[in-house]
Amino acid sequence: MNEERETVPVSVLTGFLGSGKTTLLNRLLVHPDMGETAVVVNEFGAIGIDNALVERAEDDVILMSSGCLCCTVRGELVDTLRSLYLRRVKQQIPEFKRLVIETTGLADPAPIIHTLMSDPYLQAHYRLDGIITTVDAVNGGGTLDNHEESVKQAAVADRIVLTKTDMPEASARAALEERLRRLNPAAPIQPVSFGEVEPNDLFGAGLYDPKTKTLDVQRWLQEEAYVEPHDHAHEHGHDHGHDHGHDDAPGGQDPHDVNRHDASVRAFCLYIDEPMPWNLAVTWLEMLANYRGQDMLRVKGLLNVEESEDKPIVIHGAQHLFHPPVQLDEWPSDDRRTRVVFITRNMGPEHVEDMLKTLKDANVNVKMV
Repeated sequence: MNEERETVPVSVLTGFLGSGKTTLLNRLLVHPDMGETAVVVNEFGAIGIDNALVERAEDDVILMSSGCLCCTVRGELVDTLRSLYLRRVKQQIPEFKRLVIETTGLADPAPIIHTLMSDPYLQAHYRLDGIITTVDAVNGGGTLDNHEESVKQAAVADRIVLTKTDMPEASARAALEERLRRLNPAAPIQPVSFGEVEPNDLFGAGLYDPKTKTLDVQRWLQEEAYVEPHDHAHEHGHDHGHDHGHDDAPGGQDPHDVNRHDASVRAFCLYIDEPMPWNLAVTWLEMLANYRGQDMLRVKGLLNVEESEDKPIVIHGAQHLFHPPVQLDEWPSDDRRTRVVFITRNMGPEHVEDMLKTLKDANVNVKMV
């Protein structure tokens, strides 16, 4: 657990072109609470940093008057993050305790998540805190209709920032917010105007809670967001939560309209009553990743496995890759059921359950390495 706590939390800031991401980032760069933060951007020209706000510039690193560091991606992201950390250790740049990575407007955040999960050096020194996605309150609906990338950005977010909220009519904004909640039930929607937002409203979304200095799985998993009051998943334990992709869309629009890319995105929570063998759990998740990884946008879960000595296992994955599992010291509540949150594309709960049932029927007992 100590290694988890000592690593630098990383927040990925993403959002489609014109969604207000640049304005938000400019505000964050000069916010006094952004001290001891490093911000990695694609290029300074896209940010338009005001020279009056720059205290010192050295090579590719700019020190803002707020104390926030800003640097560019030089070549591969891995090289940039390694260099940044080493320069921090050598005291060539000021100390930073948080990292924000800004993506391009067309970017899929998954490769950045994969980079943090797969590179051994980055795993040792950084940890994913959360994904922050900006959505334009004026044009966001049309963007979701016409650009599948924007749907994915919103679907995998831990925080959604609704920008330009001073401009749209109340009814249009309400419809967009409802659409985003259906797409991503657990992500809080933070309304902002002119990029004005408190950093504390955006950060601290990860498994580790900086306020309590503990691993807070209930806050991180937010499983209750995927079960509506009329759903009986908590009673039966094997149901798969409410289907957020099949209800009628706001305004009566058919959610299966081909122009509605979010109609293919599903968000649900799977519950399993009895402890399962570790080999079965690993085989199940690996087969899902191997055969349907492209459609598993994000997976979070708490596993009850037979070999864990009544200590739950936390899993976190994105598409084909999973972060190394973390064993908690104790269960967060009296509920000992396995629960796994899935955000998927063209993939429903039945696919996940059928894979598990097939493996159970085959009496899987294979040691995975």
